[in-house]
Amino acid sequence: MKKRGLGTVCIQGGYEPKKGEARILPIYQSTTFKYDTSEQMARLFDLEDSGYFYSRLQNPTCDAVAAKICELEGGVGAILTSSGQAASFLAVFNLCGAGDHIVSSAAIYGGTSNLFTVTLKKLGIDVTLVDPDSSAEELNAAFRPNTKALFAETLSNPTMEVLDIEKFAAVAHEHGVPLIVDNTFATPVNCRPFEWGADIVTHSTTKYMDGHAMTVGGCIVDSGNFDWMAHKDKFPGLTTPDESYHGLVYAESFGRSAYIMKATAQLMRDLGTCQSPQNAFLLNVGLETLHLRMPRHCENALRVAQWLSDNPHVAWVNYPGLPGDKYYERAQKYMPNGTCGVIAFGLEGGREQAIEFMDHLQLGAIVTHVADARTSVLHPASHTHRQLSDEQLLEAGVRPDLIRLSVGIEDAEDILADLNQAMEHVYGG
Repeated sequence: MKKRGLGTVCIQGGYEPKKGEARILPIYQSTTFKYDTSEQMARLFDLEDSGYFYSRLQNPTCDAVAAKICELEGGVGAILTSSGQAASFLAVFNLCGAGDHIVSSAAIYGGTSNLFTVTLKKLGIDVTLVDPDSSAEELNAAFRPNTKALFAETLSNPTMEVLDIEKFAAVAHEHGVPLIVDNTFATPVNCRPFEWGADIVTHSTTKYMDGHAMTVGGCIVDSGNFDWMAHKDKFPGLTTPDESYHGLVYAESFGRSAYIMKATAQLMRDLGTCQSPQNAFLLNVGLETLHLRMPRHCENALRVAQWLSDNPHVAWVNYPGLPGDKYYERAQKYMPNGTCGVIAFGLEGGREQAIEFMDHLQLGAIVTHVADARTSVLHPASHTHRQLSDEQLLEAGVRPDLIRLSVGIEDAEDILADLNQAMEHVYGG
């Protein structure tokens, strides 16, 4: 069969029932799986056969959903994780060890920034944060001989900056390292980073992929395009023997799937940040409508962004889908069918007005979440980015008055009416 459309993959990807099997992906709620002989089990533990033996490493439900996301992104392999944070950590830690270094866009989710600048440093991994709009020359200056990866977000959370994927990929490859891209906000419906040179993609599946705020999860997808053996000395974890698997060399044994196999067989084995089959099942239900929901999110968000930009009490609006936005042309290149439903904006007066406005919303809820079917709102400086210093906030592009509005798929007129009444509470009729 020819290459399938994204809508078909959203609905039928990852699982193909055989005669007499369940039409809907089953929940394999089992920790372990039976074999007839000790030798059969031994071959699984040596990675000589494929199959299931313990759900911390692999589970049929989780693997089917990972395969669906992999096909959506156009990769060669994928693994589900317990959260988006776990995906970001494993994606980097699969390449790095103590004494190594990564370069990352500064315009990333606050939790990821803290992971890189605080927790990874405790493990001996250093990070340099860069402005995503830096020139190629400025990006090059951030690299060191021990740099192992370049990391960025396609659409930054919460500032809504659009990544120049081709520029980042070119710089990463010039230094012999992969580009890791978090594609959570755009989703593969609106952007496929592998087509622009990215090597590894991560997702917080908790967001649009789930779409209903039901399950926490993450995913790592491997393009299979990075040549690890061409940079053998830089990535010994992939190109030299792993003594915990009797000297197996991932790049030699698994070829294009080496990276994702190492993440599964080594890191998931040792760290156990696996997604549960129940959560994977619910995630799959969300994925089945992803191609329908994303256009509605974008349609509603554009209407709201236009309304905000016309409101005299709104100081500024960041929405790449809005003509005239700083990143509009770049968004048209990488995401011509739409960006996402998230808008960043600030109100006249600043931080206190932002908080008062949010407190008076009725339809939009203040929640520690973003990117699901329901309209929600957050003040990052007080919430998701609260752990960052004022200097780090500015470096990440998070202004004190920034409101992150996640526009849902309700009727647009109701969303606008709610925004209007909250605005009247703050500034009068």
